[in-house]
Amino acid sequence: MKTLTFITAFFIIASHAYAFTSFQEVKDSYKKSDAVLLDRHGKVIHELRVDLKGRRLDWVKIKDISPALIKTVIHSEDRRFYEHHGVDWKAAGSSVIKNLFNKTPRGASTITMQLASILDKKLRAKNSKRTLYQKWNQITAAKEIEKTWTKEEIFEAYLNLITFKGELQGISSASRGLFDKEPNGIDETESLLLASLTRSPNASVESVMKKACILGSSLKAGVKCEDINALAQKTLAGVYSIRQRVAIAPHVAYKLLLKSHYPPFNSPIDKGGHRGVVVSTLDSALQRFAFETLKQHLMAVKRQNVNNGAVLIVNNKTGDILAYVGGLGEESGARYVDGIKAKRQAGSTLKPFLYAIAFEKQILTPASILSDSPLDVPTALGIYKPENYENDFKGFVSARTALASSLNIPAVKTLSLIGVEAFIQKLKLLGFNQLLSDDFYGLSIALGSADVSLYELVNAYRTLANKGVWSGLRFKFEKQKKEHRRAFSDEAAFLVSNILSDREARSATFNLENPLSTKFWSAVKTGTSKDMQDNWCIGYSQKYTVGVWVGNFSGEPMWNVSGVTGAAPIWLEVMNYLHKNDHGAFQKAPERIVTQKIKFENNIEPDRIEWFIKGTEPMDSIADSSHVILKNRNVSIPRIIYPVDGTIIAVDPDIPEDRQLIFFEAEGVNNNFEWLLNKEKVGDSGSAVSWCPQKGRYRLSLVDKRKGVIDSITFEVKGAVY
Repeated sequence: MKTLTFITAFFIIASHAYAFTSFQEVKDSYKKSDAVLLDRHGKVIHELRVDLKGRRLDWVKIKDISPALIKTVIHSEDRRFYEHHGVDWKAAGSSVIKNLFNKTPRGASTITMQLASILDKKLRAKNSKRTLYQKWNQITAAKEIEKTWTKEEIFEAYLNLITFKGELQGISSASRGLFDKEPNGIDETESLLLASLTRSPNASVESVMKKACILGSSLKAGVKCEDINALAQKTLAGVYSIRQRVAIAPHVAYKLLLKSHYPPFNSPIDKGGHRGVVVSTLDSALQRFAFETLKQHLMAVKRQNVNNGAVLIVNNKTGDILAYVGGLGEESGARYVDGIKAKRQAGSTLKPFLYAIAFEKQILTPASILSDSPLDVPTALGIYKPENYENDFKGFVSARTALASSLNIPAVKTLSLIGVEAFIQKLKLLGFNQLLSDDFYGLSIALGSADVSLYELVNAYRTLANKGVWSGLRFKFEKQKKEHRRAFSDEAAFLVSNILSDREARSATFNLENPLSTKFWSAVKTGTSKDMQDNWCIGYSQKYTVGVWVGNFSGEPMWNVSGVTGAAPIWLEVMNYLHKNDHGAFQKAPERIVTQKIKFENNIEPDRIEWFIKGTEPMDSIADSSHVILKNRNVSIPRIIYPVDGTIIAVDPDIPEDRQLIFFEAEGVNNNFEWLLNKEKVGDSGSAVSWCPQKGRYRLSLVDKRKGVIDSITFEVKGAVY
């Protein structure tokens, strides 16, 4: 009697005073191992695992679970589940008697008791056994749960929280991982296997098959053991796989979901309070269309060794990224490579920014005449001889034709007027942040020798669409104030946009009928890098900017693919889709833009109405081949003629130092220009300027009174040679 009294007192003192949280609190605290990316309309566009500690998918309501599974689990685990109040004393008594005669003890834990152990780590068995103390507390906890939870809530929580096999936690991960089914589609055979896994999730396949057959016989399910064994071998013996229901934005998902989650796991909460959910700026319909369009076109040009591509679509006004297709995923052969952020040679896609600088500084106008003729440029590595894509020369052309038709020689000559350093600084202002020094590129940067990304290019072109104002792109609807900066004047951006939309000016290279022509107003530019490794098409309408890259992630060259046959057809199809219900509008000219009829000397080009920044239009309305229009008068193009870029000068030891002078020479200049040597003024351009050479590397620049670089070259002075 004393012993019984002692034991009773011990349990009264030692037992926990349980006050379990509510069902809703448990459900709300449930964390999926997979996060979900939503589009701007709230549609799921990608699922991504972000927690490696276990596999937990959606919480499933009891009404969405197969009745066959519910019946089988209750029969296997707790036959009087709906009759007891947390503890099945009848089953417990039977278990005690049986354990007296069995070497392997068996428990009588109800579903509610098992749930209590899941919710409280202290109640879990250690080394496959619970102490008497733990068992008593488990009973107490189960009774407390039954006081406030309904039977349906208990069973729903149980099926969502138990581990079925390995890392598969919850009925959703088990049904999808093992059978590729939703929980409401589980049949009798599958139910027998799942129910047999609840007590022993790491049991051998043979053990599970045996238990499932016994359970099926007990239930009189009418399922043959051969069928159970066949399914068990198929699903339990190998590696499980959970197929993503939606996976159309992998690169954005990695950026937004993994950054928010892992490591360590920290489930984000969207505006509606839903865990594991991130709302993006993407549009699911547009994302799917861009992916399918890219896929179909790449299949059409696969024989030309074109295997990869990328498409980026943004809203001009907001900077919202509407579609982000970094590749074809598993079909690309390099599913993790992001073709939008990867750096590639720019080709001719940088030329619009080059001419925008020339227009803004009023060095050129769209009617200025440039010579498209053979050009030899001395460099430290030898003679640089730029050529056009078609290996021919057009002779004298206007700046409008040179840009629209993507002629290389005029672009190099325009860069020589602006200066490589000035061009690189402007590109950095446009968001090209990883450019090297001007010495590294030289004049070849005019033809796209710099490595850039599609992401950078699209936003730089969007800057032109936004009247010269740069701002960042975004994946999420963030509240912080966006950075804005003026990269070009409104007038310069308009002139470039007007040229890139000029179908007739483009025809010198691309003919009148090509994939760059749309039924609505659009401005577009193509580019092909050296050896046909990369092919670009970037363009914009009033509302959208679309960029396309095609090539090979491996860097292999394509075969006979140009901007018109490679990326342009994809660009055109996407742009037509964007404007299927909206034909867009023409760009309005800024107030300081004027028009004037121009006649070209010697019929270089047909007479036309041309656009000018006010004050740069020619007084006599004639553009000739020896002059360009600059500030209301005809003057020769200002440029440095000596030293030539890349010159190496050696000091002669036999000549007195004060007599070894270098004279800086330029043409097309007046007293309004200055000479800068390594950024230090050495004289005015209106008079002869001499300089005594000293050993070192130098940059010589010709600048206007506003310190704008008109032309720039580099040269080196070496010590005396004996």
